[in-house]
Amino acid sequence: MLSTLDKSVRQYMLVTFNYWNFTLTDGALRMLVVLYFYDLGYSSLAIASLFLFYEFFGVVTNLVGGWLGARLGLNRTMNVGLAMQIFALAMLAVPSVWLTIPWVMAAQALSGIAKDLNKMSAKSAIKTLVPDERQGALYKWVAILTGSKNALKGAGFFLGGVLLSTLGFQGSVLAMAAVLFFVLVGSLVWLESDMGKAKSKPKFKHLFSKSESINVLSAARMFLFGARDVWFVVALPIYLGSVFGWNHSMVGGFLALWVIAYGFVQGFAPRITGKAQGKVPDGKAALLWAILLTVVTGAIAYGVQVGWQPELVIVVGLLIFGAIFAVNSSLHSYLIVSYAKGDGVSMDVGFYYMANAMGRLIGTVLSGWVFQMAGLAACLWVSFAFLLLASVISIKLPRHA
Repeated sequence: MLSTLDKSVRQYMLVTFNYWNFTLTDGALRMLVVLYFYDLGYSSLAIASLFLFYEFFGVVTNLVGGWLGARLGLNRTMNVGLAMQIFALAMLAVPSVWLTIPWVMAAQALSGIAKDLNKMSAKSAIKTLVPDERQGALYKWVAILTGSKNALKGAGFFLGGVLLSTLGFQGSVLAMAAVLFFVLVGSLVWLESDMGKAKSKPKFKHLFSKSESINVLSAARMFLFGARDVWFVVALPIYLGSVFGWNHSMVGGFLALWVIAYGFVQGFAPRITGKAQGKVPDGKAALLWAILLTVVTGAIAYGVQVGWQPELVIVVGLLIFGAIFAVNSSLHSYLIVSYAKGDGVSMDVGFYYMANAMGRLIGTVLSGWVFQMAGLAACLWVSFAFLLLASVISIKLPRHA
């Protein structure tokens, strides 16, 4: 049956399959690390530091990875990412006495490089498989890939909590490494070798985007993802366990539900933003959705600060936040692929996801530090400030004529 499909569709399915498997293990690994080291007595700031190199090397990887993808082909960058994730998981399968902070940070650094090589390759590949004149189809394919990825990342959070309870930390990372090994073998055999390779070899000095629209979108993306991770990465899982008394499965289950719902909304974002009426979104749509998210976040932060039904406000409020954030993220993901140049698309996409990774890095560090110093309400107010900045920046995004 697969042989009867168009070649571009088969390649899209293979890229998506690689991305799905990688994302599932990446989400599980994040939850494993947070919960396992919290059980060992690490503070929220110490746990945040474990992800410091993961996010920092994500910044570097997106910048350099886009250049490598344009020169070498997206198949190679995707396969290198899979191989590095397998190695990072193997590093964490050592006896628990070896799991010092520097060792885990080094493994997380490799995982961060692997994750962003894989993501940049997958997002860039879509641009090469969809003709420029089919912007509606491009939006739909990007939304499906992004939405399914986040649904699986949420499933990964739940999987991480379950694996930790059943197989233990070392058994869990070994099982995930084994799955990714088989995915890598399939990718090496079937993924096309010239996908995404630029016709002219881009020079290293061309790493930084010269497009104003991409620069503005990248700045807005940085604050958008900083606003999410400042409460989501470290503060929220620890808060749910320490203040509400939730166990590992409950924490993992809630975060999984949040990200899965977020992923489903991303997949339906084209319908929500008007594609069903033949509309393709522009900068004005990104601005309006950013403003809506800012208002909702301010309301959640105020509710938590005054202590009004905190469990209800956090659970329901963050589900609403997730739905609106999902539309924002999906709009951005479409706009970057739309703005990017067709030849050497990974250069522009890599620069944009470098800003995305920078936002996550800032959010991760602040998540541990602000939560330790001032609590969850303060994290949410920082999130509100970041979203306000993202909204102001989005005013400069191009509109349709």
